[in-house]
Amino acid sequence: MSELAEAAAQADALAEGGSERELADLRAKWGDDLEMAARSSDFRERAVAYRAIGQFRWRAKEELLRRGLDDESPAARGSALLSVELLSRDHPSTVNNVRPLLHTLATADGNAAVRRLAILSLKNGSPQRETIVLLEGLGEDDEADAELRRTASSVAQQLKRRAPKQAKR
Repeated sequence: MSELAEAAAQADALAEGGSERELADLRAKWGDDLEMAARSSDFRERAVAYRAIGQFRWRAKEELLRRGLDDESPAARGSALLSVELLSRDHPSTVNNVRPLLHTLATADGNAAVRRLAILSLKNGSPQRETIVLLEGLGEDDEADAELRRTASSVAQQLKRRAPKQAKR
C-alpha cells in the first residue's frame, strides 16, 4: 500500500508543478489500484486511497470520495475530508455537492479531528447562510472542544466575508 502512497505523493508534486500530462499518465497507471484500495477491508488502505484522490487531483473520483465520508473508520473519513478540502480549493462545487454530509460530520461525528476537518472543508464552499449559522452555533457551543469552537468561528468569519452583501429591507 505504501506504493500507492508514494505514487500519490508524486502525483501531488506533479499537480503542484503543473505537469498535467505526467499527472494524467500516473492516474491511468494507478486507477485500478486506487479503486481496489478504496474497497479494502483494511481501514488503513482505504485511508490511503481516499487521501490519494486529492493528491491525484482526481475529480472523476469524487463519488468514491463521498463514500469515504461515510466510512466507518475515522482515519478513512479524515483522509476523505483532506481530499475534499484540497479538491475544493479551486472548485467550490466539491464542497457544495456534499454540504449536508459535511454539516453532519461537523456537528455529530464521534471523532473531534474529523469534526474539525469537516469544518475546515466547509471554508472552500459557497458562503451559504445555513453553513454560516451552523458554524457560528458551533463556535458558541460551550460543550464543544475549544479547538473546534475556534475553527468553527474562524471559518464562519471567512465565509461571512465572502458572502454577498444582502440588501436591507
